[in-house]
Amino acid sequence: MRSRWVRVIALGLAFLLAGLVPLELWGRAPLAPKGAEKAGEPPRAEAFGREILRVGSRGGDVYELQGRLQYLGYYHGPIDGIFGWRTYWAVRNFQYQFGIRVDGIVGPQTKYKLWLATKNWRPTGTASTPAPSAPKPTYVTYTSQPITSRDIDLMARTVYGEARGEPYIGQVAVAAVILNRLRHPAFPNTIPGIIFQPGAFTCVSDGQIWLTPDATARRAVYDALNGWDPSGGALYYFNPKTATSAWIWSRPQIKRIGNHIFTR
Repeated sequence: MRSRWVRVIALGLAFLLAGLVPLELWGRAPLAPKGAEKAGEPPRAEAFGREILRVGSRGGDVYELQGRLQYLGYYHGPIDGIFGWRTYWAVRNFQYQFGIRVDGIVGPQTKYKLWLATKNWRPTGTASTPAPSAPKPTYVTYTSQPITSRDIDLMARTVYGEARGEPYIGQVAVAAVILNRLRHPAFPNTIPGIIFQPGAFTCVSDGQIWLTPDATARRAVYDALNGWDPSGGALYYFNPKTATSAWIWSRPQIKRIGNHIFTR
């Protein structure tokens, strides 16, 4: 009698496990990594497989990755299913904005965060308004715009990537240009939006923005935040030795500091 009940219980457990495993391990919905915040109901929509995506990966998951990143405005290349360097930098920018380890590799945590941020995305591209970015803690304020500790770090990276080796006043001027754009209606109204605007800064295009900034670059950012603007209100700057754009040369020039000419 006891052995019969043991078999019944074992059979019941087997059916229970068979029902649970597909939901959490074999299903297509990305799982929240250990310690991730729970937001609403757990994922049930199809999204990504279990493969870790990195440069060189190909296939359907990369198509989906590129589509979701494009939906949020991080990816601007072709949706071709090939994880190249343009996709790599889009992933890094997304990871930075959402507080994930910035490595350009799409593992469980990046997939989960991306899924949460693009729940309205559809492969047909008919989805409506993108989900908003994750909120960021306020650090200090600059005019009416909140400036976060992450924004300051991003500005320091930009100053270091664009102007290391320039005189200190020139580094402050680069930081001031970012803040001048923040107040100007023709530019995005957030620090990340300004810095990651396509073609705005060379260091974003060539990846130097991810170099670790030094103390001088950080101090330059704080000096600019405290009101020092050596650029004279400039919105642009360029290196006359390397600039080939006729448009940038046509801008009204304010002054030259080091190797950069600052313009309106």
